[in-house]
Amino acid sequence: MAQLYFRYGAMNSGKTIEIIKVAHNYEEEGKSVIIMTSGLDTRDGFGMVASRIGLKRKAVPIMNETNVFEYVQQTNANAHCVLVDEAQFLQRHHVLELARIVDELGIPVMAFGLKNDFQNHLFEGSEALLIFADKIEEMKTVCWFCDRKATMPLRFQDHHPVYEGEQIQVGGNESYYPVCRRHYFNPPLDQI
Repeated sequence: MAQLYFRYGAMNSGKTIEIIKVAHNYEEEGKSVIIMTSGLDTRDGFGMVASRIGLKRKAVPIMNETNVFEYVQQTNANAHCVLVDEAQFLQRHHVLELARIVDELGIPVMAFGLKNDFQNHLFEGSEALLIFADKIEEMKTVCWFCDRKATMPLRFQDHHPVYEGEQIQVGGNESYYPVCRRHYFNPPLDQI
């Protein structure tokens, strides 16, 4: 039975690696997958999913106006799985379209992304996934500064933590660290 999965984790928790691994496993068995990602994240090119360890795959970019359900229905309604990276950047209507893919087409959907932003507010896509997903799983990683579980992204600029600003600023280790609650509020400034 198809389900909508939301796997969330702090940066560096292996979300994109998991997408690439799952896609490989399906394809090795001769099963088709559709890989999608937010069109906002263009760090490695438009329509690419890329892990920090260098693995990359082409993906269908999801823009604000994209109807994900219609795309899947028209492109490959017999896909064995839909995989979505950077799901936090989706809009609520995209998540509802992902739910329709599961409910009406019978295709499992696995969405991966951050839960909260650098101010510890939910992203629109993450909030909708927390509401509508059939299964929710946390992917774990450790704090940049200690061995505790990282649960928050710490944004920094010019070696100083940033707690205000636009919610979306796409970046990696040059702009964000995955941190625990303690180090979110009290980061060791000599290590930023």
